[in-house]
Amino acid sequence: MTVHTDYSLKELNTFGFDVRAKFFAAPETVEALEKLLSDNRYAHLPQLVLGGGSNILFCSDFNGLVIQPRITGIEKIEETAETVHLRVGAGVVWDDFVAYAVQHHWGGVENLSFIPGHVGASPVQNIGAYGMEVKHTIRQVECILKATGERKVFSAEECAFSYRDSIFKQAWRDRLIVTHVIFRLAKHPVLRTYYGYVEEELRKYPDVTLQTLRKAIIAIRRKKLPDPQILGNAGSFFKNPVVPKKLADELALKDPKMVIYPIDVNYVKLPAARLIEQAGWKGKCIGAVGVHDRQSLVIVHYGGGTGRDALALSTMIRQSVYEKFGIQLETEVNIVQ
Repeated sequence: MTVHTDYSLKELNTFGFDVRAKFFAAPETVEALEKLLSDNRYAHLPQLVLGGGSNILFCSDFNGLVIQPRITGIEKIEETAETVHLRVGAGVVWDDFVAYAVQHHWGGVENLSFIPGHVGASPVQNIGAYGMEVKHTIRQVECILKATGERKVFSAEECAFSYRDSIFKQAWRDRLIVTHVIFRLAKHPVLRTYYGYVEEELRKYPDVTLQTLRKAIIAIRRKKLPDPQILGNAGSFFKNPVVPKKLADELALKDPKMVIYPIDVNYVKLPAARLIEQAGWKGKCIGAVGVHDRQSLVIVHYGGGTGRDALALSTMIRQSVYEKFGIQLETEVNIVQ
C-alpha cells in the first residue's frame, strides 16, 4: 500500500474544494490498515478518516495523515426464514449496497437510496431519510482502534444511536476506524411509504414494491437535491432541530406551511429547510457559495471558493435563524478547520 505525500483531496470531497493532505493512504484490507496504524512514521501525526467525502467540509489543507478505507465486499453470514445478515466492507459505496439489497428483495435500507458516501460512515452518522434510519438494520459495527490497532466490535445497543448521532461521534469520536458493518435485512419487509412526497411519487407506478419504492426515492432526491458532480455540495448541511412542542405550535400559528414531526409528548422535530427559507436564505448567493434554490438545507459551491467561504455562510444562516426563531441550528456536515 502506497502512502502518498502532498495529496490532493479535491476529487475526494463532494464540495470540490481544492485542499491537500500531507499524507494520504487508502488501505484495501483490514491487515493493510493495521500495518498503516502501526507505522511509527505516522503515529505522531493528526489522522483523519475519510469515507466518500460527501459529509465533510475542508476549510484548509490537512497537515497529517488522511486514511480512506477501501475495504469492499458483501458477505452473507447468517440467514433465517425471515431475515438475512450481511457483513459489508466500509469502503462499499452506500447506494451500491442499497441496490444490492433491493435486487435480492431484502428490505430495511430502501428508503436510504441515493444517499452519497460509503458504508463505513453510515453508523457514524446514523444516516436517515424518508422515515427510515440505518440504526434499525445495523446489528454490529467492526472497528480498529487507531491508538493501539486493537479490533473492537460494537453491538447495535452499544452504538447509542440517536438522530444523526452515535457513540462514534461522541465518546469514541476520532478514536477508531470502521472496517465492516453487519446489517440485518428483512425478507418480508413492511414498506414505509408515508413520509414526505413518497406516496405521491409512488402513484406513478402500477404497484408498490421494494424496486418501485427505491425508484421513487431516487426520483425525489434527484428533483430536490443538486448533483455534486455538477454543483459542489455535501447534501444537508444542517440537522432538523428538535424543539419543545409549545414553541413549534407557536411557529405553526404564524406559518401554516410549517411541518411538525412528533417525537414524544414534549418534543417535536422541525424542518430546518423551512426555517432557513423563512429567514430569507433560499437561493441566496454570496460569492462562490450559496444556498440551493430548491433545497435550502444545502449549501452549494459554484467553483473557485474555499471551505472558509462555506463556513462563513453557514454561520450567517445559523445566526439569522436564531434571531428570527430562537432556534439554534446544528451542522450535520463534519467541519475540518
